[in-house]
Order: sequence, then structure tokens, then C-alpha cells
Amino acid sequence: MTDPAAVTSPELARARADKSTTWFGRVRGRRRAVTDRLRGGDLGLLPVLAGLVVIWVVMQILNPIFLSSANLTNLALESVPVGIIALGVVCVLLVGQIDLSVGSISGLSAAVLAVLFVARGLPAWVAVTASLVLAALIGWFYAQVHNRIGVPSFVITLGGLLGFLGVQLWILGPKGSINLPFDSGLVAFAQLQFLPPWLAYTLVVVGAAALYATGAARAAERRRAGLAAASRRLLAGRSGALLAGLGAAVWYLNRDRGVGWMFVFFLALVLVLHYVLSRTSFGKSMYAVGGNMEAARRAGVDVKAVLTTAFVLCTTLACVGGMLSASRLAAANQSSGGGDVNLNAIAAAVIGGTSLFGGRGTAFAALLGVLVIQSISSGLTLLNLDSAYRFMVTGGVLLLAVSLDAVARRSRVSHGRA
Repeated sequence: MTDPAAVTSPELARARADKSTTWFGRVRGRRRAVTDRLRGGDLGLLPVLAGLVVIWVVMQILNPIFLSSANLTNLALESVPVGIIALGVVCVLLVGQIDLSVGSISGLSAAVLAVLFVARGLPAWVAVTASLVLAALIGWFYAQVHNRIGVPSFVITLGGLLGFLGVQLWILGPKGSINLPFDSGLVAFAQLQFLPPWLAYTLVVVGAAALYATGAARAAERRRAGLAAASRRLLAGRSGALLAGLGAAVWYLNRDRGVGWMFVFFLALVLVLHYVLSRTSFGKSMYAVGGNMEAARRAGVDVKAVLTTAFVLCTTLACVGGMLSASRLAAANQSSGGGDVNLNAIAAAVIGGTSLFGGRGTAFAALLGVLVIQSISSGLTLLNLDSAYRFMVTGGVLLLAVSLDAVARRSRVSHGRA
């Protein structure tokens, strides 16, 4: 009598071999796809991530306090105002435009907030709403001048930089400074409010689960369309890595004050904009307009509406960043939005991977870019170095980022992926 196991064992062996070959084939396929993307100039977030790691390692070697939980907590909070402004800059860069007035708009918004809330005694929500409406109207005005008259955005916003700085000084008046009450909700939100540990860990779990769920839904959609899709093992590994990484970060920050609500608000804005850009038709229209405006127009995209929305988003987010900066300092004054705020916001978007040529970039560019800039600033401050070195180092990093973008663009053109 023949043993059934002996009969089926060759078939099982072949099946296992085929399965192993298929698994290795998928791994080789993914590796080849990543290599082709890199050779084709699609660098993604890889350069800025590598740069951030290098900066952190160097700063930690020079000063062991840099990666302490206390300093990282401060670094995260200090990154938020400029990071939110940079998030708006990403929107206008994606459509191939520029806004040089984001610093002045943030300072003007802080001044309007302080005057209405403190000097006029209006409720905080009224002052915040008025600032947001004013900023949105400024963005709408920029878009109308550009769409109807054809004035380049560079010139329009350069005029706005000077004009709205004057309006800010006029609103603040002779005193030039207005302090926000320390017991107000705005100041508490920016300085004192942190997530309880249980809630921080809960958000980490929810974030990892959401990453897996969205990835699985997209993979199922691609399979139904007959396209290659990520395996469940890969999706689970990615979500597990996010869970472990964010969990470790939360644990480490909780050794000091924890995760600030203001930083969570910034992350929420990044995720919302990422969803809009990657999963909605409007987001695809922004990339299309930035990539080739005439082709987008011929494809039926309402280019003027997309440009208007991009400018409004930019100025509104600049307003939010300005109000949070004033709340962080508990004051609005003549220097609000001045100094290097304007250039740091634009530099953060570009360093994070948003192309100056339009059509390329993500919402995470603002997050990573501002972390690079703030890490440089924090590290050099801990080393007691003059701000001149910070400007020089930041300028060098910006030049490197733009050079990488230009080289990557040339490589995409040569590979037919531009």
C-alpha cells in the first residue's frame, strides 16, 4: 500500500519551492523598482531624512544635551509656527508659484489678534476668526491680481511683504508691542498644554492602525484594477515600524513634559493636507497645474480656481503660524513675523523636498524641512555659537537641497519621467 505522504511530498516540495521563488521574486522586484526610481531622479523624502539623521548625530556628538528629552520637547514646540507657515508655502510651490509675504502676513495676523483680544477686549475666538478671514482675503486678492492681470506672484507677494509690514506697524501703534495674558487659552495651548501619556500612546496605536487600514484599502483597490499591490506582510511591517518608532518617541518625550498639544495640532494639519493632496481630485489638480499649467487647462482643470485655493491656503496657514508664534511668546510686537521667519518657512518647504519648479512635493516636506532648520538652530544655540553660523549653515543646506532638486529634475527628464 502506498503512503499518501510519499505521493504528495514531491508536490508539496514543488509548491514550497514555487512559493519561495515567488517571495524572493517579489523582494527582487521591489528592490529593482526602488533602484529604478532613484536612478530616474525620484528621490522622495530620502535626502532630507538622511540629512536629518546626519545633523542629529553630529549635534549629539558636539553636545550630549541635544538629544535629551527636554531639548527635543522644546525643539518640537519651536518648530510648529514656522512649520505651519511652511505648510502653506508647500501649497503655492506645488502649483508653480511663490509667496514672499508669508512672514509679514503672520506678523500682521499676530498684531490683529493682539489688538482685538487685548486692546479691544473681544473674545479670543472672535479675534482668531477675524485674523483668519483677513488672511484668507489677502490670499484671494493675490490670486485675483495674478489671474486677471497676469502679474507674477513673485512681484505681487514682494509688494505684500512690504505693504503688510507697514500695516502691522500701523496697527500696533506707538507702543509697538502688546502682551497676551498668560492665563489665556491661547498662551496655555502654545506653552503649557501637553498630552497625558495614555492619550499619546492611544494616538500612536490609532495612527499605526490607520496606516495599515488605508494601505490595505489602497492595495485592494489596485488588485481590483489588475495592478500590482503591496502585500499584507509589507503593510503590517510598515505599520509595526511606525508603531514602534512613534511609541519610542512618545516614551522618550514623556521623560520630560511629553508631547505638546500644539505639535499634535501641527501633525494633524500635515495629515489633512497629505490626504487632500494624495487622495482627492483637487490635490491631483494641484500637481497637474504645477507640472504643466497649459496641459492641465486643456485637460479641463479650472486652473484659476486651483491657484486661488493655493494662495488662500498659504495665507491662511501663515495666519495660523503667526498667531501660534505670538501665543508662544505671549506677545505681538513689531518684530513678529520678521527676521528670518519668511526665509525659514520657504527654506523648510524646499529643504523638505518640495520642488521650486512646481508639481512635486508632499505635506511631509514642511514637517521634515522645519525639523532640519530647527535642529540646526537648536544645536548651534547649545554650542553657544553666534547666529551668523546658523544663517550660513542653513543657507548651505538650502543650496544643497535646491541643487539636489535640479539634478533630480534633470535625471527625470533624461529618463522620460518629468
